[in-house]
Amino acid sequence: VGWMGRTQLKLGLMQTGEAMSPQDSKSQNQGSPEPTAPPLPPPSPPPAGPPEYPRPKLIFHTQLAHGSPTGRIHGFTNVKELYAKIAEVFNISPSEILFCTLNSHKVDMQKLLGGQIGLEDFIFAHVRGETKEVEVTKTEDALGLTITDNGAGYAFIKRIKEGSTIDRLKTVCVGDHIEAINDQSIVGCRHYEVAKMLKEQPRGVPFTLRLVGPKKAFDMIGMRTRAPKSNEGKMVNGKETLRLRSKGSATVQEVQNEFEERATKKVDDLLESYMGIRDLELATTIVEAGKDKKNPDDFAEALDSVLGDFAFPDVFLFDVWGAIGDVKNGRI
Repeated sequence: VGWMGRTQLKLGLMQTGEAMSPQDSKSQNQGSPEPTAPPLPPPSPPPAGPPEYPRPKLIFHTQLAHGSPTGRIHGFTNVKELYAKIAEVFNISPSEILFCTLNSHKVDMQKLLGGQIGLEDFIFAHVRGETKEVEVTKTEDALGLTITDNGAGYAFIKRIKEGSTIDRLKTVCVGDHIEAINDQSIVGCRHYEVAKMLKEQPRGVPFTLRLVGPKKAFDMIGMRTRAPKSNEGKMVNGKETLRLRSKGSATVQEVQNEFEERATKKVDDLLESYMGIRDLELATTIVEAGKDKKNPDDFAEALDSVLGDFAFPDVFLFDVWGAIGDVKNGRI
């Protein structure tokens, strides 16, 4: 069981006073007035700086996807810390981990770990396997790739469009980490940056992709998976999840309601359409920024305050605002 249960912090009240010796007590009892308690000391000033919140004390079970004993991990608040904990258990480097899936050892993008983990989910870590170089020539504007990243510096292929340029290259698979484009390392780049680089490759000019596939178990060798569209990213068991955040502490929260789930799925579709990426955590953040706003200007301002680095185009923002409104009003 992945959840240790709620932990209550009990605060004990201590009385402050001065100890008396038996002689003092005897002399006071011989005609002395009744002793009075000394005054309480003034309260201590609050500590400087922001308060420190305890990390959720949750324990999760994990394995390496290609096969390993089961390990137990706890005490992480973001994806990088999660990878470090997994690496420590299995005595590997965190940089060996490409991505994680929940409740399946297969390269299944429906089970991809994003920003939330169900409290009873089992975590499978997919580590670096074979490195390969592929020469690609664009014959149309789009390569047919959807890119995501693992939150720790590795971008990888989440979807391959059937009949596309990449689909015709049978050595390229869903789950492959894109390590370099034309020998230029892209480790550390976000998914949208990688998608932009690929989109900017000129048509008719060959370029090289250096890819790293996840290490496979014997029963997975030869598989070339392509994630279906339905229920993508559905990865929650029970009614609560641990939400990992790039900034701040992880929080235990309720599973999304029907509106939030449908709006997040629609925004994730728009991210793929406009930017060639899929990112459920990013889509969730966008929906949270817009669900209570009264007009698109307030929405754009709120989004800029939390996701300004993305520099979303205005047409994307208006489509997202419209999609959130359509879901809220039951039109989709």
